[in-house]
Amino acid sequence: MGHSHNHSHSHNDLKGRNLLISIVLNIVITVAQVIGGLLSGSLSLLSDALHNFSDVISLIISYIADRLSKQKASLKKTFGYKRAEILAAFINAATLIIVAVLLIIEAVERFLNPQEIESNVVIWLSFVAILGNGFSVLLLKKDSHTNMNMKSAYLHLLTDMMASVAVLIGGLLMKYYQLFWVDSVLTFVIAMYLIIMGYNLLKDSFKVLMLFTPESIEVEDIVNVLQNIELIKNVHHVHIWQLNEEEIHLEAHIDFKKDITLSQFDTILHKIEDLVFNNFGINHVNIQPEFGKCDDKDVIVQD
Repeated sequence: MGHSHNHSHSHNDLKGRNLLISIVLNIVITVAQVIGGLLSGSLSLLSDALHNFSDVISLIISYIADRLSKQKASLKKTFGYKRAEILAAFINAATLIIVAVLLIIEAVERFLNPQEIESNVVIWLSFVAILGNGFSVLLLKKDSHTNMNMKSAYLHLLTDMMASVAVLIGGLLMKYYQLFWVDSVLTFVIAMYLIIMGYNLLKDSFKVLMLFTPESIEVEDIVNVLQNIELIKNVHHVHIWQLNEEEIHLEAHIDFKKDITLSQFDTILHKIEDLVFNNFGINHVNIQPEFGKCDDKDVIVQD
């Protein structure tokens, strides 16, 4: 038993629509930047195109995960595809880091062998990319605060928008001051930022996939709260994990002071559900009641 909270179908459909719009925009931007980068010889423009291409892939992955997460559970898939979006976030975070490493390699090579660049093409195409990615960022911003999958797509777009801003600045410096090495330096800075952002999201999604206890929850605090309930003698063998952004699960063994009736247990269970939901945000609870059972009551957490 437990609390359950679901988003409306209209909101989920809006998420999918926003992702589709962002996919189309980034395909157009990527093609334009590849052509412009080849014509101008700009590494930062080509690297921006590469990142935009990774955006397209990540957005497609996010869109597929969003569609899968809406599928209902079945006898063979009792949780359905509720973790699809977490898996998508993990994959997208990994691609951020991979792209960043490739950009660093290219930036070093170009820095050692600088080339003259047609800055006008760089300036105009980076400006177009800023507008396109900026619009996509606005579309996904709201959902990025509550959904790890949408956050991964949002970060791809946000970092790419920032990269385009850096490319624009670099293009202006190259045009008016002939500072062609700026192209490589800006590429390196963009790549380092991608690594930082990608690592944080990779770490967060990995923790969810590995069923780690959410960082905001202390197991000892929950045990202390529950053991203050009348008739509860001991709480042990506790497991807490996050299924996705909407569901946090708790299972535990509870040793009672006396042999209570089923109706009494049901009353206590409702109290437990309210306490852990209001205090810790846990909305799915599974309790194994015990009385006089010979197991180790001192073990709070155990496989």
